[in-house]
Amino acid sequence: MARLKEKLYEKIQEHRPRTQRLLQEFGNVVVDKITISQIIGGMRGVKSLVTDISYLDPNEGIRYRGYTLPEVFEKLPKPKGAEMPYVEGLFYLLLTGDIPTEDEVADVVDEFNKRRILPRYVYEVIDSFPCCSHPMSVFSAAVTTMQRESFFAKKYSAGLNKADYWDPTYEDALNLLAKLPEVATYIYAKLYRDGKRIQSNPFLDFGANFAHMMGKPKAYEDVSRMNFIIHADHESGNVSAHTGHLVASSLADIYLSIAAMVNGLAGPLHGLANQEVLRWILEFMDKMNGAEPTDDEVKQYVWDTLHSGMVIPGYGHAVLRKTDPRYTVQREFCQKHMPDDPVFGIVDKLYRIVPDILREQGKAKNPWPNLDAQTGVIQWHYNVREFDFYTVLFSIGRSIGIAANIIWDRALSYPLERPKSLTTDLLEKIAFGTLGEDEIPAE
Repeated sequence: MARLKEKLYEKIQEHRPRTQRLLQEFGNVVVDKITISQIIGGMRGVKSLVTDISYLDPNEGIRYRGYTLPEVFEKLPKPKGAEMPYVEGLFYLLLTGDIPTEDEVADVVDEFNKRRILPRYVYEVIDSFPCCSHPMSVFSAAVTTMQRESFFAKKYSAGLNKADYWDPTYEDALNLLAKLPEVATYIYAKLYRDGKRIQSNPFLDFGANFAHMMGKPKAYEDVSRMNFIIHADHESGNVSAHTGHLVASSLADIYLSIAAMVNGLAGPLHGLANQEVLRWILEFMDKMNGAEPTDDEVKQYVWDTLHSGMVIPGYGHAVLRKTDPRYTVQREFCQKHMPDDPVFGIVDKLYRIVPDILREQGKAKNPWPNLDAQTGVIQWHYNVREFDFYTVLFSIGRSIGIAANIIWDRALSYPLERPKSLTTDLLEKIAFGTLGEDEIPAE
């Protein structure tokens, strides 16, 4: 058994009694109250899910296994000469809750490299798509196609003890995650590079190998590591995370669950925000005809956007009440590596100008920038200028966190998700106080 798997097994054995005790001794303890606005409004803020992988603190941003993002980037081991940590080290942290040693990360790097080879039929499926296909559709199909490789599906069909569901799920997770860079870069080559594929390099880590297959300079290796780490997880209630959890709760294997996650991420209200930010900025630059805008011109563009009934893309967040730390990590990278980039110049002005305008307008609970305000700008700088591909990059990172979550869902025997629905008629009766005792909805 690999060292990561041994460590994970130890953690599972320690954790199971905690979940069992909560169910057996404290199952009737009330955690939250639900309002009609939450029911109609997409269950926003309803405390009804559990994950130990990450937690979104309103003031500190995302915490991975209790570590703030700055702590994650400081403490995780880094490849020699790199500024950003190993993606494999983050996966180790998400699974175990422990910061890995150099040797422990090296083991995970080796595990991923041994599992990176794609079956020939996956290339054939990708090649069968028309040239104008959306990369997220192709990506989802490629992941779904690999379902035939699922160890969990085979073991379950043969008969598998419920306590052991996590084991083949772990194997599926490593097999899938190791292959995602190859899947994504092959799609990129097919759609945007006339099919000119670059072979993977088994001597590189996850982020560096992705940059290599994208045909990018060495500096892009740290961009890849940073991008995958900051996108890896964001609690379990957002659309992509919850979709992955929900589908996996049916005991669908990790391939089907991650494909479903990808489809959720492809929606314009979720994973497409980074490209909307970049498009909005580039439209402004076009209006300026290449001239650098003054602060007053930026302010006018922001107000014009708000007066047209639109929001400022990349600003505000449902939970956070300060600048998103994922934005800050990227901002510091830009200040160091691309300070003279004209697009970043506008992003920098927006950072100084937009919050005061949003506070003056008085509608935004959080006037600060979020993750998406910076992400597309960095990709644009490194000549990844195909907007539709940005969400594929998001998907690779998010798959890391969701895979870790699903492994733990299986380890702790979480049940099939099945919330109760109400009709509008019942909601009206509850609201008006006219609901009879015989009409009270059953659990």
